[in-house]
Amino acid sequence: MTKASSRVASQKRSRASSSRLWMFLTLGGGAVVTVVIILVLLSPPAPVGLLDGMLSYSNLPRNHSEAPQQYPQTPPVGGVHSSVWQNCGIYDQPVRNENAVHSLEHGAVWLTYRPDLPAAAVETLRSLARGHDHVLLSPYPIFRTPLWPQPGVAAAVEDASDPRLSLFITRYENGPQTPEPGAVCSGGTGTPIAN
Repeated sequence: MTKASSRVASQKRSRASSSRLWMFLTLGGGAVVTVVIILVLLSPPAPVGLLDGMLSYSNLPRNHSEAPQQYPQTPPVGGVHSSVWQNCGIYDQPVRNENAVHSLEHGAVWLTYRPDLPAAAVETLRSLARGHDHVLLSPYPIFRTPLWPQPGVAAAVEDASDPRLSLFITRYENGPQTPEPGAVCSGGTGTPIAN
């Protein structure tokens, strides 16, 4: 074998070895990325901390029923609900519990208030709700305080300008606790007076 042919053979072996190494790294790197993606997809959602004064409820049923429901919380924070969700937005009349609970499952924050709340306080709540795709605001006929939203978590406040309301919307509207992430809050039932 000549010196030149020896060098050519050596270069071919080097390229083949380099090619095998590149293929190994590419496939191996792809497998690592795939494993990371699978782990991210299979990981449970990060826990969401509760704000001061909040209550948390777990193991709420998510079945559909068109029959009127009796809920253990007033207003309800989850449970058996209508197959049709309440369109998110601002309402000046009470909405049906069973539809609103379905909206909660879609990631909505349901702000409720006493029907006799002063007009200025109602306007404060409306200002908080405006511009959000997954906020539902409505009076609630037998309720004492202005807030009770989200599936499985609830808070009651005495003042519509309480800063926890804005923080609550930021944290829980379509938050990681949402049972059906990415679900819409339109195309259901009800016509809000504003969004």
